[in-house]
Amino acid sequence: MPPTAGETLPNFAAPLCDGETFRSTRLSDALGARGGVVVCTGLAFSAIAQNWWKRFVRAGWEEFEEVSVLGVSRDGPYAQNEFLRWLDRPDFRFFADVNGEASDSLDLLADRSHMADVSTPWRSAFVIDSDREVRYAFVADDWISPLPREEIEAAVADL
Repeated sequence: MPPTAGETLPNFAAPLCDGETFRSTRLSDALGARGGVVVCTGLAFSAIAQNWWKRFVRAGWEEFEEVSVLGVSRDGPYAQNEFLRWLDRPDFRFFADVNGEASDSLDLLADRSHMADVSTPWRSAFVIDSDREVRYAFVADDWISPLPREEIEAAVADL
């Protein structure tokens, strides 16, 4: 089962991309002083991910005070960095979960029947405090539902 409110997210490590560089980083080291929003998507340049992340930009998520906004997807670090440049948001960062270990640690990996031998994380979002305790969790039960942006923003305000 994916993590729920009150549980602690695993302290996974993966290359963390900032739009220019990447470095293996633990989740705990990527969080802001108040915590973070961890958003999992299948692949960075998918239509759904592009739509979601543009909405986050328009909503001003880069202005969360001391709260990191962190993406997780199965793309490699070069694709992640290109996606961040495309977004023009250097304050967002992405974990390049190439081998799926971060998504697997969150119990989110799902086989994609229409994509031979490919598994991606369920679309999801977690608002966590600086100790990685989940304050809000959302895991979509389909591949196209939008994230409940207002609920996530309210959870961030409560950190």
